Amino acid sequence: MNQQTTNQHTIHDVTGGGLLVVAQWEAKADEADRVAEILRGFLPEAQSEPGVKLFLISRAKDNPAQFLFYELFRDEAAFKAHQESAHFKTYIAGKALPLLAKRERTQYGLL
Repeated sequence: MNQQTTNQHTIHDVTGGGLLVVAQWEAKADEADRVAEILRGFLPEAQSEPGVKLFLISRAKDNPAQFLFYELFRDEAAFKAHQESAHFKTYIAGKALPLLAKRERTQYGLL
């Protein structure tokens, strides 16, 4: 077995499939730091959800108004539970979304 096969096998063992959601946000002018502050409060709660396998949020180095989310859920039901959680409604729907100029989200199934 070569190294690439070993790495792919290990990744599949760890993830075990699931639903991958990739989101890209761009904050409105002068709102990027506020959005980052909101996300810092939201992230630990999202990461501790039972159906979340991996939840990462990053901020672009060359444009701090841009944020990238990489979210791996156990399944569609876990994603739905995430969107219905109190912390999603409070931090994301209630505070962050009004500060955005752009929001894109794509769902992927793992191979």
